[in-house]
Amino acid sequence: MTSGSDGQPVSAAGGEAQPGVLARVDGYILSDDPARLDFEAVHAYLRRSYWAKNIPLQIVQRALKASLCIGLYAPDGAQVGLCRLISDYTTFCYVSDVYVLEAHRGRGLSKAMMRAALEHPRLQGLRRWSLVTHDAQSLYEQFGFRPVAHPERHMERLNPQIYLQETPAAEE
Repeated sequence: MTSGSDGQPVSAAGGEAQPGVLARVDGYILSDDPARLDFEAVHAYLRRSYWAKNIPLQIVQRALKASLCIGLYAPDGAQVGLCRLISDYTTFCYVSDVYVLEAHRGRGLSKAMMRAALEHPRLQGLRRWSLVTHDAQSLYEQFGFRPVAHPERHMERLNPQIYLQETPAAEE
């Protein structure tokens, strides 16, 4: 799917579809092509985020390689955002690491990434989508996300200090 700022489909340059291009919004490109991901750019943002502070580059690389990623690219080609999707492609998808660099916010780009994720051909027919957010509930509510219906059933095992420890990374 490629779309303009109004969400309507548009053709790629030259009228031909480009591999991995999911949408175009005001000169920005959303792509699921893993070869296009800029690991260093993603790492630069995530290591300062509240949810992955100090995450090592090697962990970011492994996570991106094991996920369906929708990268957001500025008109100059630089990666300026990400939506990482962790899924079995059959029943479940966890939405993770969604961001748009500060200088590119306010253009509807995070909404475009969420639309691209929810419409992605590999993620159709899933029973459950899940995510955790500290401050973006209003964004995700627009796409049908709600607080967990039965929080007493949900459990987690969390180590928020993991990236501050000297832990060897697992072999790839």
